Amino acid sequence: MEKHKILIFEDKQRLATAFSHHFINLVKMKNGIFNVALSGGSTPKIWFDDLIKNHQDSIAWENVHFYWGDERCVPPEDEESNYGMTKKYLFDHIDVPEENIHRIKGELTPEEAAGQYARELTENLPGPNGPVFDLIVLGMGDDGHTASIFPDQIGLWDEPALCVVATHPETGQYRVSLTGKVINNAATAAFLVTGRNKAQKVMEIIKGDPVAENYPAAKVNPVNGKLYWFIDKEAAEAMEK
Repeated sequence: MEKHKILIFEDKQRLATAFSHHFINLVKMKNGIFNVALSGGSTPKIWFDDLIKNHQDSIAWENVHFYWGDERCVPPEDEESNYGMTKKYLFDHIDVPEENIHRIKGELTPEEAAGQYARELTENLPGPNGPVFDLIVLGMGDDGHTASIFPDQIGLWDEPALCVVATHPETGQYRVSLTGKVINNAATAAFLVTGRNKAQKVMEIIKGDPVAENYPAAKVNPVNGKLYWFIDKEAAEAMEK
């Protein structure tokens, strides 16, 4: 299988269904503890819904450990919490052990949350070059950001730390994010991208346009792993022109 694979789907639902099958296959191939980092955003909600409705009994949830690629610095019950969204749309509907859920503690100070999470990654996911996820699920903003590394702070991608504190460029909200060091150390990274508002950035990144050097999402390139783009037809629109 080629290292990078681009998959285009007619709509969000078909994308979610395909990603469910991809996820299940990865978990089964691992045949043991499977460590996944999730993203926030609207597309994972559709994927979670598909998992619950159609595949809940296909996965040994006790083997899956959940982490996150980034988190807003808010309490877990806040409506903006990535963990809170996942709890509402996934964890509340499946039988997953509490000890398998490794959230970023957004209620701490940003620096404390980043430090605590980095220590947990080091302890739980040891690898010769740092923590290794079996799968990192990524989204992309219409500005080309991924995780919580934004274009105006793209230097954070190359920080030697495992986790950094980022600031949303418009709201000023603090976020904790994995750095490129961790993301590109994953066995598999997968973008889930939907919507016409992402189409231009998707095209520029996938086609290697020089302007894409300014987008953190373009820096995702697993060193020893695979990269998948799961894209709906609207997000792929500019690639076809």
